[in-house]
Amino acid sequence: MQNTAQPLNEMLVSKSLSAADYVPTLDAMLSRTLARIALKKEQGLRTPDELWIVDHNDVYTLGQAGKEEHILQRTNTPIIKTDRGGQVTWHGHGQLVIYWLFDLESLGWSVRNMVSHAEQAIEDVVNDCLKSHASNSVNTSADISAHARRDAPGVYLYSHLNTASNDKAQPLTELPIDDAIMLGKIASLGFKIKHGFSYHGVAINLDCDLSAFNAINPCGYAGMQMLRLADFVAMDEQTQDEQTADEQLAAQVAEKSMTAMTNCLSYEQVTQKLIDNIAKRHAGHIQLRALAPK
Repeated sequence: MQNTAQPLNEMLVSKSLSAADYVPTLDAMLSRTLARIALKKEQGLRTPDELWIVDHNDVYTLGQAGKEEHILQRTNTPIIKTDRGGQVTWHGHGQLVIYWLFDLESLGWSVRNMVSHAEQAIEDVVNDCLKSHASNSVNTSADISAHARRDAPGVYLYSHLNTASNDKAQPLTELPIDDAIMLGKIASLGFKIKHGFSYHGVAINLDCDLSAFNAINPCGYAGMQMLRLADFVAMDEQTQDEQTADEQLAAQVAEKSMTAMTNCLSYEQVTQKLIDNIAKRHAGHIQLRALAPK
């Protein structure tokens, strides 16, 4: 289901799709991108960029140069060959997918700029969540931070138990990751560029079932440990049960009350944090930091 576009700034809108099948979503993304390319080439029109906020039905997607050898086990979940970069990954409920339909030339961004903005936006939001909503079940969450890597696109969680004890005055996000322990990957990236326009985007594991990744080498890395935010911060549980309108309203009121009492994060709150961060970057209000070391 697609909701009405919501303006984020003069040249950026967001659209939400829930329980979305992958192929129709990809077809719509490509069709919209081709239409924007034509408008710019034929009429010189710059159209607003778009963020598509997607809750996908379960699917494995294999990138344009993806190798089938990274699919370790065939399941009932469909495997779709797609035109983005990267290897194989999984999308499904509880994972936040955001597609970036951006006119890079009009933004003055290189492809590297866009990838860095995507990684740093995720870093910002995940680190804010780790700092502000630490889970009582994870005693070491205060010593964990999110970082990108130059040698492997995406965002990873690192434990700074040793480095933090040596320099407690310095923020974890500024500590070198050379001495930290990489716990695993929490977010993946895969883009496609056509005539200077981007589509596809990022996927962040919030409260999804990570067992789906057991059937693949995630992003082509054998043994890569996939992580989700819900195991490091207190998050509300997502319910998929059918409810009446009155039941939904009562549940929403109860969730808001519980969130206020327990400092829990909801899927929607994390989503909004990331949308806000990306919108600020798109508008030029957040500049790129120095790139992660190789």
